[in-house]
Amino acid sequence: MLFISDFLTTFASTVRDVLPIAAIILGFQLFVIRKKLPAWPRLLGGFILVIVGLSFFLLGLERALFPIGRLMATQLIELGESSGGFLWVYLFAFAIGASTTIAEPSLIAVAMKANQVSGGAIGVWGLRIAVAIGVAIGIALGAWRIVSGYPIHWFIIAGYIVVVIQTLLAPKLIIPLAYDSGGVTTSTVTVPLVAALGLGLAENIDGRSALIDGFGLIAFASLFPMITVMAYAQFAEFKRARQAANLTTSATNTQAEDNSNAF
Repeated sequence: MLFISDFLTTFASTVRDVLPIAAIILGFQLFVIRKKLPAWPRLLGGFILVIVGLSFFLLGLERALFPIGRLMATQLIELGESSGGFLWVYLFAFAIGASTTIAEPSLIAVAMKANQVSGGAIGVWGLRIAVAIGVAIGIALGAWRIVSGYPIHWFIIAGYIVVVIQTLLAPKLIIPLAYDSGGVTTSTVTVPLVAALGLGLAENIDGRSALIDGFGLIAFASLFPMITVMAYAQFAEFKRARQAANLTTSATNTQAEDNSNAF
């Protein structure tokens, strides 16, 4: 009965949040575009399924992902205090950042579309792995910041300075995709676990504020993928340029040998 009560409460809250979006879409469809909704029974059924799915998802966050994230943070802090170091905290942050990003549906969709639009120049797995490494590094660094107590703005300012420099040097094709990659990582799978990890760390370390120190990991998860994606493109461009230079050198040497043999 408690589950049903919680679900109905979450369902009512979800309906209240989603109805303005539906009202805007419906209003533009009827009063601006002035066309009837095609197959409205199917659209209504899909709308109901979206609300039900969101309700189950939000309830699952409250009952599973948030508690397990805080529990893992608590246990890792206890392990770190007993062993005299927090290495396992950073390794867990790195691993959870990489694994949740690889499984992120929005990133998979963006990687597939980027592969299609670029004609295969941008690999699906290459982009996903580059983003996952960026998120993993960012969350591990953010966990270290919470443990050490350094101000978050130092890291964010330094990170964006690197992003600006890379923007001037990276291939133009990859820059918009790199900026979007920072946004698609902070979605349904990554955010709950990362937020729970940050709050759990801040709540279990003396002298840390859950409000000031617990939040901010999502900013690291958004920033560092931009750096790694542009670095991935820069490395690929450097590798192609080196291969082209090697082919040119090889062709020049072959031509020189042919000319010497002719004499």
